Amino acid sequence: MTTIEWTDVTWNPVTGCDRISPGCDNCYALAMAKRLKAMGSAKYQRDGHPTTSGPGFGVTEHPDALDIPRRWRTPRMVFVNSMSDLFHARVSVDFVQSVLEVIAETPQHTYQLLTKRPDRARLLAERGRITFPPNLWLGTSVENGAVTGRITELTSTPGVAVRFLSLEPLLGPVDLDRFLFTRRCADGCSCRHPDDGDRNECACGGECAEWRPAPEIDWVIVGGESGPNARPIHPDWVRDLRDQCVDAGTAFFFKQWGGRTPKSAGRELDGQIWSQYPRSTATSPRPGK
Repeated sequence: MTTIEWTDVTWNPVTGCDRISPGCDNCYALAMAKRLKAMGSAKYQRDGHPTTSGPGFGVTEHPDALDIPRRWRTPRMVFVNSMSDLFHARVSVDFVQSVLEVIAETPQHTYQLLTKRPDRARLLAERGRITFPPNLWLGTSVENGAVTGRITELTSTPGVAVRFLSLEPLLGPVDLDRFLFTRRCADGCSCRHPDDGDRNECACGGECAEWRPAPEIDWVIVGGESGPNARPIHPDWVRDLRDQCVDAGTAFFFKQWGGRTPKSAGRELDGQIWSQYPRSTATSPRPGK
């Protein structure tokens, strides 16, 4: 089980990773792997590169962990690889396929797969090397505006049922609007909703009068960093993301303000707890562009 608010349980058929952007600087999984190695845990005995990884955090596939979800009889929300990234370059395509096969064979569970490497996920899917089961949600981590290219990779990945973002740790403002609605009015008037005059100063009455675009992102999770070196989060960044999601019809989940411990400052935002989930698990995948 897990204390992560937006899931029920974690499943780690792969462990270990490498830091690739500022959001990784205070990686909780890297610190935990070091402790688990010292405790003698068999899954955390391979060391990673001392600059980008660390003790016990070398990328390691665990075939013996593949059967774990098959033994869970009660349906669960499963976070895949909280201690790694399935689309890390050192995870073999064969093993990625094996993980996805287990997910497909256990449709009673809903799987949440989060990656900082959506470009590899897109390439493998486009080349027909992998297929995403309908009970899998694919997400990417975005800590600030400098890494929003990951969102484009995610929305371009074909065959994904539910797409989501994890903006944790949130280290700066992020403008999601151009990613939430990449397909604008066919008349070129910039509307994203019929007669969207308030937002885009346009009410052309053209094709957009019957045009009902759905947001490209189904779910957005936001959270502040926690730990002894936690970097501060600005409330206005969170409010802006909430407002963008509410306006777009995208589910919004505010996980925490962060601080020395994850629950130091709670998770209320303007007097409200935001714990929305996607409206549907989307049994039929949406095609990527």
